[in-house]
Order: sequence, then structure tokens, then C-alpha cells
Amino acid sequence: MNLDEGRVLIRHDRAQTDALVASVLDAMTRHGYPDASRFAVRLALEEALSNAFRHGHRGLPHDTPATVEFRVSDADVTLSIEDRGPGFRADAVPDPTLDENLELPSGRGLMLIRAYMASVHYNDKGNRVTMIYRKPAAKPAPPRSR
Repeated sequence: MNLDEGRVLIRHDRAQTDALVASVLDAMTRHGYPDASRFAVRLALEEALSNAFRHGHRGLPHDTPATVEFRVSDADVTLSIEDRGPGFRADAVPDPTLDENLELPSGRGLMLIRAYMASVHYNDKGNRVTMIYRKPAAKPAPPRSR
């Protein structure tokens, strides 16, 4: 099976985040993912990293790293982000689409991740998210006219 994979420790640093995202997107390009898929994975990865640093690492030293594992194959992309924080319960985050929560600033990132990923799972502690994106089936070529 042809795949690209890696495991990195990443600090809350834009250059490190950009380099990691570029590595994943480059791997997706090598595996023939369309632009829309690359957009979905980029958005989910950036949201998960943002949540890890903004919420998971709240109160920790700024240079505390998160662990990111990725695997890109011809069929799917698996991303795992683990922060060093105490964890949380994803089901306790208010649904941002409900009328009573529209003004709340939280929950939108989780909603976007769930919308774009085929599956999203958290470990029991709640400090590691594993997301899977499945490559869409190739569209058949339009019939050729004679």
C-alpha cells in the first residue's frame, strides 16, 4: 500500500503549523486528492491544532508541544492530535447551531471538524482527537461526443 505518514511534536508556532499542514497537503496531492478534499483536511487540522493550543494547553507553558500523527493513503487521511492538557468531553460543548447558542463563541471548530471528517473520535481522557477523511470516489469521465 502506498502511503505517507509521520509523527511530529509541534509547538504553538505559526511556522511549525504551516509546515505541518503543507506536509499533509503535499502528501494528499501525491495521492490524487482533489482541491476540495485538501481544503477540508486543512480546515479540520488547523481547527484541531487551534483547539489543542487554545483550550488544551490553557495554563501550560507556551512552548508545551502537542503530538500530531498523520497517515495519508490512496483511500483516506488519518490525523491524530494530542495535547498535554487535562482533556474535555466533546459532548459537553454546546451545539453552536441552536438558537440559544448562536451568540456563544465556542463549538464552531468542533462543528466544522465533524462536518468535513468521515469520523471523529476522542480518547477517554479527551485530550486526543483522531479524525478520518475518506477520499471521495472518482467521478466517471463524461461521455465523449463523436
